[in-house]
Order: sequence, then C-alpha cells, then structure tokens
Amino acid sequence: CPPRVPTTAEPTLTADGRVHGGGLSYPEPGAPWQGPQPEDRLTFARAALSQIVVVEPLYDGTSSWVASVLVGELVSGDGNFSSQQGTEMVARCALAMFYSDALVQRSDRVSRAVTLDGHDGWLLEMHLAFDIPKLSEKGETAIFLIVQTGPGMSGIFYASIPDSRPELLAQARQLQAALRVDA
Repeated sequence: CPPRVPTTAEPTLTADGRVHGGGLSYPEPGAPWQGPQPEDRLTFARAALSQIVVVEPLYDGTSSWVASVLVGELVSGDGNFSSQQGTEMVARCALAMFYSDALVQRSDRVSRAVTLDGHDGWLLEMHLAFDIPKLSEKGETAIFLIVQTGPGMSGIFYASIPDSRPELLAQARQLQAALRVDA
C-alpha cells in the first residue's frame, strides 16, 4: 500500500450538483449524507472527496463507524496496472487500513469488467463480516470501482455501507449507477 499523503482536495460541489474527484463525479445525495469533505485516510487515493453517514458514534469511546462514499484519483506509484489489478490492490489496502487487527471474512459478490462513458474499468463488490470489540456492526458491503479516466490516469469510486443501513446501500448503488467520467 502506498504511504499516506495528505490530500489537497477541496470539497467541490459545482453548479451541476455533482461531487468531482479523480476524473469521476456522482450526484450529491443530500441528507443524511455529510460532506463532501477531503478524504486522506485512504492511502491509495489522492484529491479524494468523501461523504459519510455516522452509523455508530464513538463506539469505542474515540472512533465512529460510518457509511461512506468517495471519489478520487488513484495513486498508481511507479508501475502501470490494469483496472482489475488496481481494484484488487485497493481492496487489500482498504481492508488492512480500516479493520486493522480484526479478522475479516471477505466474500466477493461481483468482480467484472465495466465500461463507463467509453472508459474501461473494473467493479469489485464484496461483503465483509467481522467482530470488532465494542462495535455492534458485524458486516458491511464494500464497492470498489476503478475507471481509466485518461492516459495513465484512473479514478476510483468507493462505497462502504454497514449491513444495518440497507437504505444507504441502495443510495450508494444509485450513485454508482449515476457515475460519470468528467471530460
């Protein structure tokens, strides 16, 4: 996983009502989603913007568990990779970062090539099951979509939605379906 680099992204809601990052955009979903805010927790993305809904506030006394959606530019390091390879790398990094020492059971539901506005990409959707001390949530759906937005450039759409909030998963799927490659 690449090292963490603070983002320089600014929250961007343009006149078109879309959240833009990494050459991708989705329509701003409104309440109960907060944001958009710069996102620098994900070491594999830069200029990333995320929106969250707090699901379990301060479950361990200091951290909150959230549902989130994000768009950003994918950091590829020194090598080139396909959208499929990038999606797998990003998924491994996200699991290592957000679930730390917890045992996470991953069950892939979708892993396939996609095309978005004529640009090649890869979609990986998985269900995660875990048991984290003091956290009521025991599972969630994670969606990773990487799209080659230009020569040597890729954008990422990421969503992580706890099982207890199926209505937010439905909204995340709607945002995914409404993704656009920004020209």
